[in-house]
Amino acid sequence: MTRILWFIFIAVSLGACANEEADVLVGTLERDRLELTAEANEPIVAIHVRQGDAVAAGTALLQLDPAVAQARLAGATAAVELAQRRLDELVKGPRSQEILEARAQLASATSAERTARNEYDRVADLVERRLLSESELDVVRARRAAAVSAAAQARARLDLLLEGTRRESIQQAEAELKRATAELREVETSVARYTVIAPRAGLIEALPFKLGERPPVGAPLVVMLADDTPYARVYVPEPKRAQFVPGTPVRVSVDGLARDYAGVARFVAAEAQFTPYFALTRDDRARLSYLAEIDLTEPEARSLPSGIPVQVRMALP
Repeated sequence: MTRILWFIFIAVSLGACANEEADVLVGTLERDRLELTAEANEPIVAIHVRQGDAVAAGTALLQLDPAVAQARLAGATAAVELAQRRLDELVKGPRSQEILEARAQLASATSAERTARNEYDRVADLVERRLLSESELDVVRARRAAAVSAAAQARARLDLLLEGTRRESIQQAEAELKRATAELREVETSVARYTVIAPRAGLIEALPFKLGERPPVGAPLVVMLADDTPYARVYVPEPKRAQFVPGTPVRVSVDGLARDYAGVARFVAAEAQFTPYFALTRDDRARLSYLAEIDLTEPEARSLPSGIPVQVRMALP
C-alpha cells in the first residue's frame, strides 16, 4: 500500500512539473542592434571610441577621409554663388553707363546713316548727269544700306536696355539658383555622413575596421547596442499561440537573479519558425513555435545585460 501511494505521489509531481514547464517560455534578453555603415569608399582617418564604450546620442564615433567630398562641396558652393550673382545682375537690370554707351552708339550710327544717304544722293545726281559710272552708284548704295542697318541695330540695343530684363530671364535664373542650392544641400549631407554619429545612446559592441583601412560602401563601420530597457525574445509553442497575443502580461525570470520582472508581449510572429507548417498532424503541430518579443515594463530592468537566458511565465489559464 505504501509503495502504491509513493508511485501516485511521483506521478502527481511529474504531472505538476510538466504543466509548469508547459507554461514557461525560454529565450534571451536582447537590445536593438544598430549597424552604422560606410557611405563612401574612403579610408578611416579617426576612431573616437573603443569597443565597450557607452556613448550618448550625437557622439562622433568615426571619421572617413573627407578630402574628395570637400572638393565637391567647394564646387557646389561656387555654383550657388555664380547663380546668385547672375540673378542679382538680371534683377538690377542694365547699368546707367551701358545705357549712355548705347545712346552714344545710336547717335554715331545715325550720323553715319545720314552721311551715307547724302553721299548716295550726290553720287546718284552725278551718275544721272553721266559724270560717274553706274558702278560708283552701286558702291555708295551698299554703304548706305550698311549704315541704315547699323543705325537700326544700335536703336534696337538701346530699346532693349531701356525696357529692362525680361521676367522670363529672371525666372530662369531663379530656377538655376534653386537647382544649384539643392545640389549644394545634397553634397553637404554627403559630407556630413563621412563623420559617423551615434543615432541613439548605446554601447559600442564592435568596430570591424581599423584606422587607415578603406571599408567598402555599405560595410558596417560601428555596431551598437541601444541603451534602453532590454526585451525578452522567446518562442511560443503552438498550443499556447492562440492565447498569447500582443498585450499579454507575463513574468520574466532572469538566470542568476532571485526576483522576476513584469513584462508584456509586444509582438508575436504570424508564421512558425524553423518547422514547416503545411501537412502536419496534430502531434506535429504541437512542436511548432512562434517568435515573440516581450517588453520589460519595470525601470529596474534597464540595467540587465543583453544575451542572458530568461524564462517567461504566461498568466494564462
